[in-house]
Amino acid sequence: MLNGFVFKLNAITFAAMKKTTSLFILSLIAIFSHATEGMWIPSVLDAVYDDMKAYGLQLSKEDLYSVNHSSLKDAIVLFGGGCTGEIVSNEGLLFTNHHCGFDQIQFHSSLQHDYLKDGFWAMNSNEELVCSGLSVVFIVRMDDVTEAMRKGIKTGMTQKEVDALVAANKKVLEEEYKKNNPGLGLQIKPFNYGNQYFAIVTKSYNDVRLVGAPPSAVGKFGGDTDNWVWPRHTGDFSVFRIYADKNNEPATYSKDNLPFKPAHFLPINLGGTHEGDFSMVYGFPGRTDHLLTSYAVDYTMNKSNPMKIAMRDKSLNIIDARMAASDEVRIKYASKQSGIANAWKKWKGQQIGLINFRALDMKRKQEDEFKAKTKEQDYAQYVNVLPKLDSLYKLMEPYAVARESYIEYMFYGPELFDFSYKFHDLVQNYDTLKVKGKVEETIKALKTEARLFYKDFDKSVEFEIWNTLTNGFMHYNQTDAGWLNHTPPMTDGMITGKDFYKSAFTDSTALFKLLDSFGKKTIKTMKKDYFYANSVLMNEAYTKKITPRYQELLAQINFSMQQYTEALGKMATADQWADANSTLRISFGKVDGSDPRDGEHYKYFTTADGILDKYYTKNPDFELNSKLVSLFEKREYGSYAEEGELRICYTGSNHTTGGNSGSPALNAKGELTGINFDRSWESTMSDITYNPDICRNIMVDIRYVLWVIDVYANAEYLLEEMKLVNK
Repeated sequence: MLNGFVFKLNAITFAAMKKTTSLFILSLIAIFSHATEGMWIPSVLDAVYDDMKAYGLQLSKEDLYSVNHSSLKDAIVLFGGGCTGEIVSNEGLLFTNHHCGFDQIQFHSSLQHDYLKDGFWAMNSNEELVCSGLSVVFIVRMDDVTEAMRKGIKTGMTQKEVDALVAANKKVLEEEYKKNNPGLGLQIKPFNYGNQYFAIVTKSYNDVRLVGAPPSAVGKFGGDTDNWVWPRHTGDFSVFRIYADKNNEPATYSKDNLPFKPAHFLPINLGGTHEGDFSMVYGFPGRTDHLLTSYAVDYTMNKSNPMKIAMRDKSLNIIDARMAASDEVRIKYASKQSGIANAWKKWKGQQIGLINFRALDMKRKQEDEFKAKTKEQDYAQYVNVLPKLDSLYKLMEPYAVARESYIEYMFYGPELFDFSYKFHDLVQNYDTLKVKGKVEETIKALKTEARLFYKDFDKSVEFEIWNTLTNGFMHYNQTDAGWLNHTPPMTDGMITGKDFYKSAFTDSTALFKLLDSFGKKTIKTMKKDYFYANSVLMNEAYTKKITPRYQELLAQINFSMQQYTEALGKMATADQWADANSTLRISFGKVDGSDPRDGEHYKYFTTADGILDKYYTKNPDFELNSKLVSLFEKREYGSYAEEGELRICYTGSNHTTGGNSGSPALNAKGELTGINFDRSWESTMSDITYNPDICRNIMVDIRYVLWVIDVYANAEYLLEEMKLVNK
């Protein structure tokens, strides 16, 4: 998701530098080095391993991460490109969140097989559902390659000189890695704006199948009402299985493939968690910006978040009402609604946290102290860094507004613009494709894309979204950037239903008819089509008017931020953690409640009693089916209860963010105790500013997961392949 100007700080660890007891250094430590703050790279844990042991960890560094033998890292996967999953059996069984598997659950759902509402459980391997396009990625190893990537870089070099050297060094390094690691993936990623680099060697498996998913009354219990909120009662999990060829190597789907045999899988602890217990989250956090300057935080709070929230408010008001009125629309729009609503509510919570905890004042105070420090001889070379950044952010703002409003409109608003632009290559390059004999191939691919699109398309819903959002989109771009004021039908003052309904893209039959007789005449028709014509105009305006200047300014900001974070490293007396950048990380803390506001206390766990309490409010977000109601009312908890209660979720002081969805929550022995899925509303500010007293991550208790699989779904055969401990 977008925060600030999408500036990735990606800091790793700052080397411990000069010892000092100045007020500035103490304030840096207070702001940036809380005991439980941080997302640590598992291959370089020296900076915090002693702290982890002090918190209760009973594992060695080699147990956590090793290249030479199996370790916890071998049970952790990047799931679907944006979530985390964990292996829980020697047969490739995998847990992740319900919302991480949601696209696949929705794809396989229909009115006849409503897996969203009713859940899905394969009672044997033959019933598992193939998930086309879904992959999981294992980390083979992570190597610090800073020296090789920064070879030749000297103080005082220009941005252009540094970029050229880094590009040349990267090319050499990539060739070396690919030669020595055939068949494996490779990413060379910058951290701390290029102050450090890691080479990440990966292995991907593409045959992944859906094994089980609870009904929405479990997996999505609470809906938007409870999203990013504590107390929480959501069983946010789904179950998949990885398959491999006979040699346990990656393979495309085949009925002959076999369940994957992992180097390590997680034992599952049935003893539960208790306040003060060591807690660790291992996964792929997507993005944090904890070193953003006040200029970027100001933009986030006062421009970016309000704009994006307002645009998504409009979409959600329409979609939510139509989903509530129709099961057909509910199934079609479930995944879209979830994708729109998740960030929307997060941004709302982030606003509350940033304002209430005075994040902007904190950043400005830090910067005042930084400026004072640069008056000293040792740091004089950094005296112009913050003034330069201030100037660059001012120049960037209109381009950032235009960019973000374009993304919100094109990808989270009316879908027909983005969909129609997929035909641009066929329309624009028809003659070239014809010469190459690729017209039929291109049309066939577009038909496949169209079938998937129209499967979840409702014309009347899309009309309402288009009609409502277009004026808002025009407003933001005319007042803040004005980059689309030349586009005819979109911004000439009037939009009508006629524009919408006469487009071939609003009618699948009409579109397929055009594709079946595609030729020069069809191209003329396409070029006049409202949605296609405007998608081209908007894309051209974006790529020609916005992107070049945005990227130019972003590169300059990144270069200045590299100097800024380098200076912070020299001024600090302790190693600092790396901003999340979708790489494998460990965060640790304790199972703990919190006191978010005066007079208010959050207990660290919730129980099934709370599910019934919410159900009886009759809020549709708390809907249950009759079987769940009966089981809860009769307290049929099997062997999964603790002191007569079925615990549902719990909180801890682990620092998490997007991408940690589905991450395993582990105890001191590395045993699975829960699955991470959210943060409290107050905690959403932790992407920018972390408060150890307030920020809490939310995990579904693994015993509730097993209760659903065993007692509710009667899929107890799955438990037979797991390693259950502390019964």
